Amino acid sequence: MDSTAAALIGMGLAAVGFAGSGVGIGYIFGKMIESVARQPEAEAKVGKYMWIGFALVEAIALYGLVIAFIIMGMKGGEG
Repeated sequence: MDSTAAALIGMGLAAVGFAGSGVGIGYIFGKMIESVARQPEAEAKVGKYMWIGFALVEAIALYGLVIAFIIMGMKGGEG
């Protein structure tokens, strides 16, 4: 396997974090809707923690994107 093929596989593996991040975001917002449906008066308190959790989960996707771009840059600088 040449280095270009390995770089493309690495970029694909770095993008796997997007799937996990999508599942995590869906879970967070689903639980937020469920908790507000049970106790509407707790929306402000729960909403604050929801956004913190969303930011942490979204960071995983951004890290994967950065790693994919780094690999892409190293692949392009070889030739």
